[in-house]
Amino acid sequence: MSIQWFPGHMTRARRQIQEKLKLIDVAIELLDARLPMSSRNPMINDILGNKPRLIILNKTDLADPDVTAKWMRAFQNEGHAVLAVDSSSGTNVNQIPVEARKLLADKIARQVAKGMKPRPVRALIVGIPNVGKSTLINKLAGRSVAATGDRPGVTKGQQWIKVEGEMELLDTPGILWPKFEDQTVGYRLAATGAIKEQLLNVEDIAFYALKYLIPQYGERFVERFDLPGLPQDLDNSDEIVQIMEHIGRKRGCLVSGGGVDLEKASSLILRELRAGKMGRLTFEEPYSFMAK
Repeated sequence: MSIQWFPGHMTRARRQIQEKLKLIDVAIELLDARLPMSSRNPMINDILGNKPRLIILNKTDLADPDVTAKWMRAFQNEGHAVLAVDSSSGTNVNQIPVEARKLLADKIARQVAKGMKPRPVRALIVGIPNVGKSTLINKLAGRSVAATGDRPGVTKGQQWIKVEGEMELLDTPGILWPKFEDQTVGYRLAATGAIKEQLLNVEDIAFYALKYLIPQYGERFVERFDLPGLPQDLDNSDEIVQIMEHIGRKRGCLVSGGGVDLEKASSLILRELRAGKMGRLTFEEPYSFMAK
């Protein structure tokens, strides 16, 4: 299955970001801690160029904390400033202005030496759809200033937002890229809800999620769905389908005659996965992408 999504407003957003760069001191790149690399738009490096950048690993409340720590070290080893936050609860959100100012320490020092009063840091927040930008902005601002939603494509325009900590934020719509060279990226984004549901085959996405996550977190699925056991051969597609059917029967996802409605069961699996019902799960580790 090929997963592609590049609505017109994303094309406009890319152009608008490039036009606003001259006004920006720091770029805040927001990633999903459950899939930091898959949620990292490869176009962003070209768009942002050499602007100072702070990487934020968001949704840490849903991600495996041990793997998040590995990602933190991996980004730091590459010379990036990085911070793990949970925008929903506000964990570490107040550190974002602090870390942003650290990136501009030399510039601020030069201004002070000249007798100038440094103005608030102007930051650009960028990230793919449904990575939690609006929730983060509202938490930083201490009020509801950005539209939020549990679906991609909520933010459609740009706005300057003043926040505490001597910072002004420029919100932008989420931007996906026109073509996923690796279809695994598409599956992971779909499993975590970054791609609109109606564009997908939910059975394929649920199948992928189970096949990837069960080796790492199998006992959680056994407990959550009362599975009789775990598959012995994950390369055997029938065993994964049998798990999906078992979940469908347990949760009443049935059709007339007693058969399992796999589409309904798949939607249920994905909803519970996205809501953290199986605990804190991560879809990828840095060793697959970066030097240790």
